[in-house]
Amino acid sequence: MPLTTLILLPFIGSLLAAALPSNARNTESTLAGVIALFCSVQLALCFPQIAAGEVLQETVPWMAAAGLVWHIRIDGFAWMFGMLVLGVGSLVVLYARYYLSPADPAPRFFAFLLAFMGAMLGVVLSGNLLQMVVFWELTSLFSFLLIGYWHHRRDARRGARMALTITGTGGLCLLVAVLLIGHMAGSYALDDVLAQRQTIQAHPWYLPALALLLLGAFTKSAQFPFHFWLPQAMAAPTPVSAYLHSATMVKAGVFLLARLWPVMSGTDAWFWMVGGAGLLTLLWGGAAALFQNDLKGLLAYSTLSHLGLITLLLGLNSPLAAVAAVFHILNHATFKASLFMAAGIVDHETGTRDLRRLRGLRHGMPITATLAFVASAAMAGVPLLNGFLSKEMFFAETVFLQAAPWLEWLLPVAATVAGLCGVAYSLRLAVGVFWGPKADDLPRTPHEPPHWMRVPVELLVLACLVVGIAPAWSVGPVLAAAAQPVVGGPLPAYSLAMWHGWNLPLAMSIVALVGGVALYVGILRPRAGLGLGRWPQGARVFEALHAALMRTAVRTSRLLSTRRLQWQVLWMVLAALVAGAVPLLRWGLQIGDREPLPASATFAMLWVLGGACAVATAWQAKYHRLAALALLAGAGLATTVTFLWFSAPDLALTQIVVEIVTTILLLLGLRWLPRRDEALRANEEDRSARTRLRRGRDLLLAIAAGGGMALIALAMMSRPFPDSTSTFFLERALTEGGGTNVVNVMLVDFRGFDTFGEIVVLGIVAVTVYALLRRFRPAREVMDLPPQQRALPADVATDLAHPRLQADTAVGYLMVPAVLVRLLLPFATLVAAYLFLRGHNEPGGGFVAGLVFSVALLLQYIVSGTAWVESHWRLQPRRWIAMGALVTLATGLGSLAWGYPFLTSHTAHLALPLLGEMHVASALFFDIGVFTLVVGSTLLILTALAHQSVRSHRYHARTQDDAPTPPPAAAAAAPAAKESPWK
Repeated sequence: MPLTTLILLPFIGSLLAAALPSNARNTESTLAGVIALFCSVQLALCFPQIAAGEVLQETVPWMAAAGLVWHIRIDGFAWMFGMLVLGVGSLVVLYARYYLSPADPAPRFFAFLLAFMGAMLGVVLSGNLLQMVVFWELTSLFSFLLIGYWHHRRDARRGARMALTITGTGGLCLLVAVLLIGHMAGSYALDDVLAQRQTIQAHPWYLPALALLLLGAFTKSAQFPFHFWLPQAMAAPTPVSAYLHSATMVKAGVFLLARLWPVMSGTDAWFWMVGGAGLLTLLWGGAAALFQNDLKGLLAYSTLSHLGLITLLLGLNSPLAAVAAVFHILNHATFKASLFMAAGIVDHETGTRDLRRLRGLRHGMPITATLAFVASAAMAGVPLLNGFLSKEMFFAETVFLQAAPWLEWLLPVAATVAGLCGVAYSLRLAVGVFWGPKADDLPRTPHEPPHWMRVPVELLVLACLVVGIAPAWSVGPVLAAAAQPVVGGPLPAYSLAMWHGWNLPLAMSIVALVGGVALYVGILRPRAGLGLGRWPQGARVFEALHAALMRTAVRTSRLLSTRRLQWQVLWMVLAALVAGAVPLLRWGLQIGDREPLPASATFAMLWVLGGACAVATAWQAKYHRLAALALLAGAGLATTVTFLWFSAPDLALTQIVVEIVTTILLLLGLRWLPRRDEALRANEEDRSARTRLRRGRDLLLAIAAGGGMALIALAMMSRPFPDSTSTFFLERALTEGGGTNVVNVMLVDFRGFDTFGEIVVLGIVAVTVYALLRRFRPAREVMDLPPQQRALPADVATDLAHPRLQADTAVGYLMVPAVLVRLLLPFATLVAAYLFLRGHNEPGGGFVAGLVFSVALLLQYIVSGTAWVESHWRLQPRRWIAMGALVTLATGLGSLAWGYPFLTSHTAHLALPLLGEMHVASALFFDIGVFTLVVGSTLLILTALAHQSVRSHRYHARTQDDAPTPPPAAAAAAPAAKESPWK
């Protein structure tokens, strides 16, 4: 199976899960569980090769010259992390099936969970640093959606926003760090970067790159001083906490530190920055966990402490410490995920997570209590459990560290204090919740959960026991395979035996165990209600900074911005003018010596007319909108003829159709603008001196901006260009693109990815306009029927006011045009097909063909009316947009399936009966997608405006239906057309 499938399957499953009905909880969980389990089995089957020292790789070239290559790379460390992501993910899916309430939207939960799983696998398995950063940011996005899953809760929204802000900002820092590292190493491939240790550390950009890299890692793994977002994220459902905050997302930061440990570690800067942050987080998290009154809050702060422990180990610049860090990553994921799930069971069955109310649950939940006791003991580092082994390795590294004398005694003391705190908060969780007399004030009577909800906890606790009792047999090969890529060389000597004799690390463990029990019995248990109180908390600082930033933004916006469109355009043009003038004044502008073309009086007259139309448009725009629109069309026509003059028929053809569509758009928009305020006009005439001054200012600014652009264009066009640049596409369009129409070949082949991005943006704009216009309500004074409709006889006007009748009959006063445009539709469709099919070799293509076909359909709307068209054809523009995007994407992915870069074009010559030989390019299918998306976007934008007419008709229908029937005499005397009651 291709390695890429491991990443793609969760994303495909996410799309399928989102499409399932909301009440299909069993189907949703089965789908997610099967995908996670299948991928984990496939990855597990790779272990024999991984254990033998192989690195499994799969590459698909994309933009190799820019360092962009799809690269999957699985070594021992990536394999171990991938198994954590998929294995714990499978258990979380089973657990979530029973945890979620029937009222919770299951499709949304499992869709987000699977998408996060795919993003996390992308981080772990990426062999290209830029590719890893993309998936890194996706994990922040999907974790935001998962943390805010219960979006009706304020704390969930707050925690999700905080997590996204902190981790997203860190992701931007990581992107800059990766760009610097790639520049120093000369490549973004992970193999190349790991081989450039000396080059990178000797480079002057090493320290800036290291600082930015650590910002990305520390924000993701909630290291001090960015630790505060993790406890706030506990508002997420417990399955999310068990998955993201124990085994996956918060481990991404330490994964990055371990992944780049061979190339970035070993310096004093690494030691102090990484080790210092790890030590502070270790102590702060352990101390804060002692005073939490929320069960998940205690687990969150304990997670901080253990993440600090791993970070501290990675910061010690010791290969043996790196091995211990990898071991603790594995151990922490097992006991912490089981504890989060146990906490979720307690909350699910009792209705509360308040440690001050929970006690004696072993009476109603004996099995869950046993499991929680074992997992808590593993977290405390009790012998015969997996946590004890990695904790002993941590203690040993602090004892045998060779550094400054004060540091040689500080680290062992700090490690012992952290271990003591770990024992104390573990006792508070296990003994305080499950021991003692039975609680009688709980919201629900505690009892054991469904058996399958408890199975994931049982399997994880079993792993804690097996690893603790037989570590060399159970986890030895996995640890060796995972630690070797982190160390980056031969593994140091280490032992996974339970007994190493009487030594200082064992004494530290005894002190931690005894001291932790004494701390719990002597202080914490009798004072169970202690809280953090007024301790400094980063969340408060974050909220204060966020509020201050928002206040500053509002004040700045009020100071610099305005709601008047004219002033906004004025400042934009002025800023662009200054930005262009400064470099020209600084370095000057030199006109080239290229021989100009002979002057043409005809061409000059064309642009005199076009310029006159443009000036007249500006002059008439405010009070004569329709006249301004007609004059604007004249300027557009001058542009079209200019393209033809310079032998650019493709551009001319596109320009003339765009002019038509734009004119229709503006006409529809003008229909719903409020009428001119004559009083305002009279007031402006009274201030004629100020008005003339303002217009003079705008005229000078326009002349300066337009003249500057003309000068720059003259300077560029008067310079000779190298043949390699100016003739590149002309020489390669036929030989490499398979077409003689250079413009079309550029759009669908050489710059196909740009075109793909542009049409996606076009689709997004169309959907956005549609969404905004759904809430648009025209002004009351423009809801009247047009005069030509109000002048009709009463029975015809009534037909026009009712869409149901309008849908069955042709519009009365436009009957002849209606018949003509219906006859025009098949002819326009034929023209669109002709332009589409000839586009690769002659002027045409999918874009202009889509616009021509759209215009033909829009004419039906304009003449026959919205109701008539939509009663005869189900156009569904949104589906056209979706199909166009999918077809273009499938065309690009098709080349990947054959081992070529994305959107690589291929041509074939087919011999068909009757038709003969046909030249078929894969760009044809790309152009089909462009055609489909352009049709859908154009129709969606314009018909969204046209639907306001339907609202207008419904309004008149309501007013006429609700009006009382006049007496016969009054009806005879009444005029044929009523004035609108809104006037």
